[in-house]
Amino acid sequence: MKIQLTFGAALEALKDGAKIAREGWNGKGMFLFLLPAGTIPKTAIHDPALKEVLENNGKDHFEALGSIRMKTADDKILTGWLASQTDMLAEDWVIV
Repeated sequence: MKIQLTFGAALEALKDGAKIAREGWNGKGMFLFLLPAGTIPKTAIHDPALKEVLENNGKDHFEALGSIRMKTADDKILTGWLASQTDMLAEDWVIV
């Protein structure tokens, strides 16, 4: 049995690089991970709209903010996961 955590403790583990999940989630293999903030060069950008924004502003890079992402049960990545009220109050968070 894994040690269960509060959302606050799980969030701190996430910031330290851990993958976290709720034992109460129905989907198998789901977890959250943190994409840290960083500098992204234009050469690494594949999105034409984002490249255009940089070019219109005369920049060759942008500063990306960190974001919480979810690996879903169907092996997709959800960018910008948001916690529900239930998630924030749950005490069944675990480190994956």
